Amino acid sequence: MPVLLALDQGTSSSRAIVFDESGTALALALAQQEFHQSYPQPGWVEHDACEIWQTQLDCARRALASAGLAARDVAAIGIANQRETTVLWDRRSGQPLAPAIVWQDRRTVPACEALRAAGYAGLIRARSGLELDAYFSATKLAWLLDHIPDARRRAKAGELAFGTIDSWLVWQLTGGRRHVTDPSNASRTMLYDIHRQRWDDELLALFDIPRALLPEVVPTSGVLGETDPTLFGVAIPIGGLAGDQQAATFGQACHTPGSAKNTYGTGCFLMLNTGPQPVTSANRLLTTLGWQLGADAPTYMLEGSVFIGGAVVRWLRDGLGIIARTDDVEALAASVPDTNGAVLVPAFAGLGAPYWDGTARGALVGLTAGVTRAHLARAALDAIALQTVDLVDAMNRDGAGPLTELRADGGAARNNLLLQTQADLLGVPVIRPRQIETTALGAAYFAGLAVGVWHSPAELAAHWQAERIFKPTRSDDWRQARLAEWHRAVERSRNWAGG
Repeated sequence: MPVLLALDQGTSSSRAIVFDESGTALALALAQQEFHQSYPQPGWVEHDACEIWQTQLDCARRALASAGLAARDVAAIGIANQRETTVLWDRRSGQPLAPAIVWQDRRTVPACEALRAAGYAGLIRARSGLELDAYFSATKLAWLLDHIPDARRRAKAGELAFGTIDSWLVWQLTGGRRHVTDPSNASRTMLYDIHRQRWDDELLALFDIPRALLPEVVPTSGVLGETDPTLFGVAIPIGGLAGDQQAATFGQACHTPGSAKNTYGTGCFLMLNTGPQPVTSANRLLTTLGWQLGADAPTYMLEGSVFIGGAVVRWLRDGLGIIARTDDVEALAASVPDTNGAVLVPAFAGLGAPYWDGTARGALVGLTAGVTRAHLARAALDAIALQTVDLVDAMNRDGAGPLTELRADGGAARNNLLLQTQADLLGVPVIRPRQIETTALGAAYFAGLAVGVWHSPAELAAHWQAERIFKPTRSDDWRQARLAEWHRAVERSRNWAGG
């Protein structure tokens, strides 16, 4: 039977999972490896792109070996990746010129504010569907070109290549033969016209980005090349390429307009399928491309992005040391009935939608002497759920709702307390699928469609099954009181770095 190898390159780890033709992850066929997170200055976040590549390659080899499979058993590879993270490398050597600037990085907030003051925010939103924010790739790439000696001249001469992580992995997998991206990733750069589906000359001029740097945009699902035979022993087709959130949406079978999912990963990402037409948000959500299947018209999404979701649990582990493993947070938080008045706003990288406040910083308010580490753990889980409520409320105000259910995925979706809290705060059921690895599954689905393992999204939707439904148990009064308290705390976190 054919199998699909999904590469799931995330913000904190690289993973590889092998799926069969029923969309089931094979037993033992999973490998995961964390990699180093670098914070060289306040607000800066960097990755070593070579470490990302090596960990992803190692995971791919280990996943196949653990399942007793050879490369010849793989029908195709699908790739899902952390989005917006920016890599600049030398085309001849294939080596990065600097550390990758991660999507969470805030060093270019002043550049964004200068562009806003000059009146460019409207143009950027109209063309790219995005808020003018340091989150996206354009100002990160401009920063690299400005700060690496001779980079801009070399870029114009065609000696350098820019890519988000998908482009970087494909370059490495194909031995430098293919420099490509797909619409879901291109639409996150702030350089791509999502309406005409092409790189935009006016945006490139605005950010002073040479066109020679840019990858070719290819369909999300379609054979775009094959791996260098030296990597796995034989050449394997690469058939799927998508940003992680779009891949998760596809893996959750949100194929029709009005369907929505929320991924609880490093950040939280709520995506609503709006079909073949882009929908402009009046509440500062993002209009973005979901996917393009072969030569079909693309599918659009409304998206709400929370910068710090599950990463707040990692902070409890690595920053405060109050848990030994991230999995320990549920039991610790469940040991108390509530937060004892504490409210945590994890604006460590500013606030995303619907606030878009790059100067916000983390705040912990409502402390009394009775607050313990268990209450902090509970406040951290509450913060993940409360930020998601803000996104759903914005979508509802945009006329995209009311949301009647929310499909949940991502690593933190294994946390029962978190999902029950989410259902209570939203007032609608939250559904966890049987296959929780929906990001990798979506990548596998895109690749499988490209090589004929599956033939239509409808065929894939039949694979989706609920594992557990979390139903609301709290009153509207309780919900409104918690949201009012949360919004008071959010206001105290805003405009902090701006003085």
